[in-house]
Amino acid sequence: MVKWYDWFDWLHSNSIFRFFLFPPWCTPSLSLRGRIPDGVSLCLGLMIPFAGTALGALTVFFLRDGLQKRTEAFLLGLAAGVMTAASVWSLLLPSIELSRQQGYIAWLPPSLGFLAGVAGLLLLDRLPSLSHDCADTVCAINRCPTQTSMMMLAVTLHNIPEGMAVGVAFAGALSGCADVTMAAAFALAVGIAVQNIPEGAIISLPLHSGGSSKGRAFALGVLSGAVEPLSGVLTIALTGAVRLILPGFLAFAAGAMLYVAAEELLPEARRTGHSVIAAAGSTAGFILMMALDVAWG
Repeated sequence: MVKWYDWFDWLHSNSIFRFFLFPPWCTPSLSLRGRIPDGVSLCLGLMIPFAGTALGALTVFFLRDGLQKRTEAFLLGLAAGVMTAASVWSLLLPSIELSRQQGYIAWLPPSLGFLAGVAGLLLLDRLPSLSHDCADTVCAINRCPTQTSMMMLAVTLHNIPEGMAVGVAFAGALSGCADVTMAAAFALAVGIAVQNIPEGAIISLPLHSGGSSKGRAFALGVLSGAVEPLSGVLTIALTGAVRLILPGFLAFAAGAMLYVAAEELLPEARRTGHSVIAAAGSTAGFILMMALDVAWG
């Protein structure tokens, strides 16, 4: 019987891909045969952000007017703090170390990758469908069906780089080439999941207010997060095929995440009117992520 992890082993055994997947200076550790705990961890890790979106969409069954402002402010701040710390300890520092190991100028690939990540999200935000006017949860509840569809598209597109960040973190943890721990990858996934909770809510709640059944609104809210595990799997496969630019992939994810934290999460937290609570959440998230990475790394 073909196992779900056999595609890793096929890439490992195929001579065409072997050099790129496992160059001489790296430990060939991406094969999951005999490493079932790593395989299970990978699947669980990729699904954690998706679970956050599903949890947010689930609020359509319990809440009529969305998350309370204080709760929303704290969650947004917490996610921003976790993502900021994760960008440094889980992505940028391993990118610098891996660049040094591969003989590059230590700061150059991380800098280029970071700029590419910021530029990519900046261009994505310039799409007409991603306007941030009236983007908070309570305002989103009053959107017309067309506006809600555009918001769903915006959330779905923004979930792609977040899934990529989780994918590249787990790829680094499994590869043995980068100083990325499995604990750090899980902490990153949890931080993104926290951020996804209000995003799931701003899809399902306005859909139900616009006349959709709770079941349909929930399903569409969950669907908006389905791209995260898919983009994570694709990033892992692509990272394995182009290991030489893994430092750039790590830094790209860091740039994308910092852009999301600075341009989306923190401004949305301020719009709740509870900036002090948001600052407290951001501080708690930063310390939590730093402690997890340092203590478990």
